[in-house]
Order: sequence, then structure tokens, then C-alpha cells
Amino acid sequence: MRPYLAITDMRSGDETEGFYVLSRAEVKKTAAGKNYLTARLTDCTGGIAAVMWDFLGTIREEDVGQIVKVRGAANVYNGALQLTVSAFRFATAQDHYELSRLVPTAPIDVEERMEEIYELVRSITDADYRAICEEMLRRHDESFSQIPAAKSVHHAFLSGLLMHSSNMLRTADFLAGLYAGVVDRSLLLAGTLLHDMNKEREFAFSALGLVREYTVKGDLLGHLVMGAQEIACVAQELGVPEEKSVLLQHMLLSHHGQPELGAAVVPHCAESELLSLIDLMDSHMEIYREALETTPAGEFSERIYALDKRIFNHGRQAEK
Repeated sequence: MRPYLAITDMRSGDETEGFYVLSRAEVKKTAAGKNYLTARLTDCTGGIAAVMWDFLGTIREEDVGQIVKVRGAANVYNGALQLTVSAFRFATAQDHYELSRLVPTAPIDVEERMEEIYELVRSITDADYRAICEEMLRRHDESFSQIPAAKSVHHAFLSGLLMHSSNMLRTADFLAGLYAGVVDRSLLLAGTLLHDMNKEREFAFSALGLVREYTVKGDLLGHLVMGAQEIACVAQELGVPEEKSVLLQHMLLSHHGQPELGAAVVPHCAESELLSLIDLMDSHMEIYREALETTPAGEFSERIYALDKRIFNHGRQAEK
């Protein structure tokens, strides 16, 4: 009996005991009228169907998404691997487990990335834009460093928003220097930092911090509009000139580039144009990164909905 076995490492005949996420569960009855549990267990590596015969417990709707401790043996059923569970209980506050093993987490050092962001904010030379960024970070600091950037398409893991935003800030800082005669660096960095911050209010999160669904305001308004609204309020409270407030609001409202991609308005200045391109680039590169992890070298991936195509893994080795 192994104390914990990652789902992708399970093979028929393996026995395991450990913590997993209950991502789906239903209590059914056998022909003899006895209860049994069918479920899907997941960890950061994947998922597996599970069954527990003679199940005596109950499952509520709110139990789905919780962490459970199970003991079981892997076996093949109808051509697919499943886990036959012999012991099952929900995790308690006294249990010890590594959350990063159970849910996908950004492959970054969160503290280092947050310090990098604060350093970039301190480098914003325009005092008004810097003040807005500092106040928005004060309001959103904890969620900004922890929540995913999306429900499924890209950076849909813990601290995904931080990874996405800090990647974009690095790119924005470089491009602001490359196009120094065209771009206002302070405006570009401020818009880049703030562009997705209201995803905190757009999404409803599971107990593990992953995106469960959209909130009512998320569906009715979206993070672009809610973000622009909050910036308008913060700018007014700080006494920032209206012209700067409007420009920063425009950065958020246009950062999806085109209406068919969710933009409220199209970009009308160099900074908003760059922001939309940086956002698209980083989201696409993350989609590639995740797809390449599961696509063997020399093969094509399955069709990726967000890219509307398959991608090819040519086996490139990372440069030292």
C-alpha cells in the first residue's frame, strides 16, 4: 500500500491511500437495492473514475469539489482504469496534505513575482497612475496573488492571474522602452497591471480556490466593465485628473482587442493597442505551454478550441 500515488502514475493492480479531490459523485443502487458510490477523483496530474460498493454515507451537492481521503486499488473496467475504493472520508482540518499535489498551481515563486510587481509599480514615474496602482493592489493584493486567471482556457490554476499579469508586465516594460517615443510607459504599466484585477468579482470560486462559475455581476457586466468602474471611483477618491482616469478606463475596456473577443471598445491609443496584443500573446503562449506538456514530440495535439487548430510539438529542447 503506497501512502499517495499520483493519478497519472496509477496502473492496474496498484493500491493507494491518500487525499484527492472529489470532482464528481453520485450514489446509486444495485439491482439488489444496495447503495454504491460512483465518483471521479482528481489531483494536479489528472482524474480517474472511482467506485465504492456498499456505500453507507451520503453525498450532498456541496460535497463536490471537496478533498477526500480514500484507500483503494486500481483496476481495469470496460477498458478504462478505475479505482475500487475500500475506505472513504472527507478531509478534516487536522489532516495534512499538499494542496499543490491536488489542484493545479502556477509554476512560479509567488513571493518573488509579487515583489517584482511592487518594484515595477514603484518605477512608474507618473504619480497619479502610480497612486491608482498602489491603491488597487492594496484592495486586491491577496486575491491577485492567489486566484486563477480563467475558468479553463489559460492560466486556469491557482496563482494563474499573478503569473499572467507578471508575464505581461515584463513584456510591457520591455516594449515601453522599445517604443519610448510612442508609448507612455506609466499608462502602459498601469493598464497592464490592472487589466484583469476584477476577475476576483467576475468569478465564483470553489473551496480549493479554482473557478467554479461566473457570478451574476460577472455575467452581466464582466471584469472589463467592473474594472473600469472601480478605477473611476479610485481615481476620483485620489483626485486624479479625469483625463488620466478615462485613459486608464479605456485600457481596461479595450484590452480584448475586438468586440467579438469581448472588448467593450476597440483600442484607440498606442498603449491600449499594445496591451491587447500583449494579453493575446501571453494567453496563447500559455495555451501552447500546457498543450505541449501532453503532446508527444513529433506529434500534433488534439484540436485546441481557443486556437481553433492543432499544434505541433517539434521536440524543441529548452535552451540552457
